[in-house]
Amino acid sequence: MKKIGFLSFGHYRDVPGSLTPTAREALLQAIELAVAAEDVGADGAFVRVHHFAPQQASPFPLLAAMAARTSRIELGTGVIDMRYENPLYMAEEAAGTDLISGGRLQLGISRGSPEPALRGAESFGYVPAEGESDADLARRHTAVFRAAIAGHGIAPANPEMTGSSGLLAIEPQSPGLSERIWWGSGTRATAKWTGEQGMNLMSSTLLTEDTGVPFDELQAEQIQVYRQAWADAGHPGTPRVSVSRSIIPLVSDADRRYFGLRAQAESRDQVGRLDGGLARFGRSYVGEPDVIAQELAADAAVREADTVLVTVPNQLGVDYNAALLENIVKLVAPDAGWR
Repeated sequence: MKKIGFLSFGHYRDVPGSLTPTAREALLQAIELAVAAEDVGADGAFVRVHHFAPQQASPFPLLAAMAARTSRIELGTGVIDMRYENPLYMAEEAAGTDLISGGRLQLGISRGSPEPALRGAESFGYVPAEGESDADLARRHTAVFRAAIAGHGIAPANPEMTGSSGLLAIEPQSPGLSERIWWGSGTRATAKWTGEQGMNLMSSTLLTEDTGVPFDELQAEQIQVYRQAWADAGHPGTPRVSVSRSIIPLVSDADRRYFGLRAQAESRDQVGRLDGGLARFGRSYVGEPDVIAQELAADAAVREADTVLVTVPNQLGVDYNAALLENIVKLVAPDAGWR
């Protein structure tokens, strides 16, 4: 059994063919798609977070609205760039959202991906300390955030107000949230670090390293490194792993019109340069449902994961994407062995 969720990039732009011309439309449609995803039997609604771009940027109001309209599915991010975050304010926002959802929040966080702005986090007021890298800054913010949501004391109490001289924790607290934090990893090295830290692993359709082996095999190796690091660190419980995939079953005339030509063009991995190094992009799964189900069943990383996040073309609107998710849940998942 695998959980199946959607991952929306939240694009909006007033261009021909787009059904999300404005930020308002993108946000409202994300809420409606979460409701529809629950109705068709999917298990999760996840959103990307990007700054200085016409995409979703502030996830917690959106996740809270999704939570208020749904009752079962997981709600999450993939991922929040921790360089940009005030970790204590984020802890308050995350706990409040998780309480509204009834404990369904699954937060993907990370150092973030390439972005339009040069040193964008610095414009938010966050600058790496001397000798620190961007990744170090993200990890430092993450450590503070995780301590806060775990209920650790953060700020000295004012004895005149509290009658205490101890440390005060962030409020509100949402029990269990600290166990539902995922790190977005693009390499085997960061996967190892994630396992050591005791966070769940989130891996996308992009790996920022390349060893010459197919994407799914390299990602499966990443997952194995992660699980070994988790075990070696002595963390209790079973860690969760999600992978993202582009999956388009060609069922309707609209499917074939929009994506039929991609079936061959994107049926293999791509290798390119990103942030000064080689990166490997995973293939898309586009085709007849029974065919791509068998291809997904053979995907080494998908076999290792417990959750598959399907990237959706959100600019095609709620109805199209609800039908896409229903086709994956009902036509692809059983033949792939996920149901």
